[in-house]
Amino acid sequence: MRRSKYERPAHLTGESGGPRLTTSAMIASLAAPGQRTQSAPFGHALAALAHERPEIVGLSADLAKYTDLHIFAKEHPDRFYQMGMAEQVLMSAAAGLAREGFLPFATTYAVFAARRAYDFICMAIAEEGLNVKIVCALPGLTTGYGPSHQATEDIAIFRGLPNLTIIDPCDAHEITQAVPAIAAHPGAVYMRLLRGNVPLVLDEYGYTFEVGKAKTIRDGRDVLIISSGLMTMRALEAADALKADGIDAGVLHVATIKPLDEATILREAGRGGRLVVVAENHTVVGGLGEAVAATLLRNGTVPHGFRQIGLPDAFLDAGALPTLHDRYGISTSAMAGSIRAWL
Repeated sequence: MRRSKYERPAHLTGESGGPRLTTSAMIASLAAPGQRTQSAPFGHALAALAHERPEIVGLSADLAKYTDLHIFAKEHPDRFYQMGMAEQVLMSAAAGLAREGFLPFATTYAVFAARRAYDFICMAIAEEGLNVKIVCALPGLTTGYGPSHQATEDIAIFRGLPNLTIIDPCDAHEITQAVPAIAAHPGAVYMRLLRGNVPLVLDEYGYTFEVGKAKTIRDGRDVLIISSGLMTMRALEAADALKADGIDAGVLHVATIKPLDEATILREAGRGGRLVVVAENHTVVGGLGEAVAATLLRNGTVPHGFRQIGLPDAFLDAGALPTLHDRYGISTSAMAGSIRAWL
């Protein structure tokens, strides 16, 4: 496993001098105590799908165990390619396999795909319109390691790239559904990946994933939270917390960042009298928040108010995830507190 120059013991003292929270930064679960989880949903879904689609191959840049691709590799060893610590080679090989009629799933960490392999994804995959699925772990602030592993700007980097669909799933339920959906979707896809023991949330709401579709998970009269990825889980938890204060919060889950489901966003944000809050596990620069804001502005839709919950435009600290999520405002309690203040 790669070591970061920023890496240090996974603990931080809270700003208020409270108790020190400790956890394993690389394997910390995003699930709350007692929350239902599913182990390695991506690896299991891809391995199962590969039995039906013999053209599927899996590639990794020395990180199969840390992207759950090792499950696919164990079940389909003749269709797994270990490319070593060479993300540019990884993407080039995936492009070559796609040209030969295979359906490659290339996995690594989001920081390495966005920062180290961008030009190869652009020139070898996206410009050529090739059918490559790029699935990347540790998106946003999902590791306690510092800037070398925190992909806080990956969506901003990839949003400007033509011919690339961007997916940010919420939980294990959605990842399991997204794997066959993106396999069936023509062209290049970049999907952020929650790995390991992934929370189960959306199955309780009868949710079905569709590429390019935003969906209302719960309705609310006072505030509309537009969210993606793990922040939809946090938004639902915050909505429950706000209900105790008499605040009725709705949640619109936007799993596909590009192409954006503008029609649904405009319809929901245009319902009068509601504060619109966009919540994302990504820097406030260039992500879902700015995409939604631009959509509203271009179409003349003016909500009752507009706010963003996201990561700051900065290199973030290293430490325990619970502390970091509180510090940077993306924990459930921090989100609920921000919305209370805005209302």
